[in-house]
Order: sequence, then structure tokens, then C-alpha cells
Amino acid sequence: MSFPETKFGQVLEVLSRSEIRFIVVGGLAAMAHGNARSTYDVDVVYSRERENIRKLANVIGQYQPYLRGAPPGLPFKWDEKTIRTGLNFTLTTLLGDLDLLGEVTGAGTYEQLLPHSVEMVLFGVACRCATLERLIQMKRAAGRPKDMLVVAELVALLEERRKLERGEST
Repeated sequence: MSFPETKFGQVLEVLSRSEIRFIVVGGLAAMAHGNARSTYDVDVVYSRERENIRKLANVIGQYQPYLRGAPPGLPFKWDEKTIRTGLNFTLTTLLGDLDLLGEVTGAGTYEQLLPHSVEMVLFGVACRCATLERLIQMKRAAGRPKDMLVVAELVALLEERRKLERGEST
């Protein structure tokens, strides 16, 4: 199944307009904090509350979600039961690649991450993003080589931000 490149703004708009409770994490959140690396998908931690799962099933279901990397023709039904019995989903949709994470290493669930998030405007959409400090923690906890490369850049961004907050010149 082949879909277009990820339409970041449209993904965020659809989630936000539908009042889905989510927090942006991963590469997109890193970019929002100033990281220069590109990303190809939208990673969000979503609330596992029943009403939020219902909204996710209905809204994302409109965009032909399919498990990314799964062979074509594999039976896959996107509905509330699938979301409730699963946790983390790497999807390809008509809007592009979307990772829906019920829990993420280094940050936990939506409710655990919420106090470590800030409101930001991404692609013209107001939404919550993990803080820079929490992103660093998540990347370190994931421990993948690609994440460790990003950690150094995120730490440098954090140090620069702290210098500016203290009024120090760079």
C-alpha cells in the first residue's frame, strides 16, 4: 500500500480539530524545539481514555490506516477494539505516516507525559509537545543509534536555551 509523503500540518489539524488528546514526540517535537534533522512521520502519545480511543478510531479510520511495513492484504481492522487491545501503532495513512503511541520509553503514558509538555504552534496548529528535557530523556531511554545522534544536538539546544535564559551571550 503506497501513500503520499506525510502531511504534517494536516495530521495535526485532524487530531486537534477532533479534540483528540495527544502530545507530539519524536522527530517532529525535536524539530519544534530547533533540531535541524528532518523526519518523515508524526509521532504522538495519545490518551488511552475510552472517549479518546473512540475519537481516534473514528477520525483516523477515515484515512485508510494500515500497519506500516505489513505485507499488503494482511487483515487489519482499525477500530476501538484494536486500539484498546493494542498499545503502539505505526501506521501509513492517506495523510502519510503516523505513529500512535499509548506509551513511550522514557516518558510513559499520555497522563505521565502531560506535565512534561508545552503548548506550541506547529504548522499553524496549537498542540502539546514534549519538553526538550523530556525528549532528551526519551531518546536516551530508546538507546537506538539514530536517537543517540539526536541526543547530542538536543543537549546543545538545551544548553543554549539555558544560557539565553540566564542572559549569557553565546
